[in-house]
Amino acid sequence: MQFSYKIPQDGLTVEALLREKWRLGKKLVHELRMAKAVKNADGDSVKWNEPLSKGAHLCFSLEMPKSDYAPAKQCNVDIRYEDQHILIVSKPKGMSTHPNDDYDKDTCMNHVMAYMKKKGLVYAEHVHRLDQGTEGLLIVAKHPIAKSVFDRMIEEKSIVRTYEAEVQGIIKENKGTINAPIGRDRHHPTRRIVSKSGQHAVTHFQVVKRKEHSTIVHLNLETGRTHQIRVHMAHIGHPIVGDVLYHGRKSKTGDYKLHAIQLEFEHPFLNQKVIVKDE
Repeated sequence: MQFSYKIPQDGLTVEALLREKWRLGKKLVHELRMAKAVKNADGDSVKWNEPLSKGAHLCFSLEMPKSDYAPAKQCNVDIRYEDQHILIVSKPKGMSTHPNDDYDKDTCMNHVMAYMKKKGLVYAEHVHRLDQGTEGLLIVAKHPIAKSVFDRMIEEKSIVRTYEAEVQGIIKENKGTINAPIGRDRHHPTRRIVSKSGQHAVTHFQVVKRKEHSTIVHLNLETGRTHQIRVHMAHIGHPIVGDVLYHGRKSKTGDYKLHAIQLEFEHPFLNQKVIVKDE
């Protein structure tokens, strides 16, 4: 693994960058220190507690672990964004995010590994997941430091994920918030339900268009529970069109209408805002 980083402010040390700004775990920081993985632009080792000047370049170099996903024969997912640290891919509807067993080799991550293999790379790990029936944008880390940092950003809700759904019926409010805990349905192996004993879950929605018998909404998640949007929209009486698991009417295409259309975040390695849309 090799990548460069430009110091964004005067006085920042390597120690502060790793522990405070990126908030890496102790084990990963220790590995970087022991491997002498951080050098300056000239290839010389740097003192971890020495203040650096704004604009100084650091070079990171660490042995890359190998991901377990078997590469597909070719990559059949579209790459919407790429830099040294992450990919953002468009996962097709009907494709799983990752394998659930050794025989499953046609998932999004298998296709991503085909892309990485073609570039001579061996590591790729998804930062979040999309349901098999949900299409759209998925973040994939290209090295373990990015994986650690972007995992935390997902947990802290600093990545704004916007979805578009077509739901049954006409929603009267122009926008709203659904705050309802989600837990497992003990009567069904895969379904989730709103339950007092469930996990905290918050979904914000905004009406984009009202059709004759349905409503197009954009949704943002404060939390990332399994089937969260699907459960919450069904809970307020507006299940996603085609989502028969949550009592939606069957669609003409046999699938449900949910699309992860946009990701927005402050890039922790490039120090700039990134907005990626799936159109």
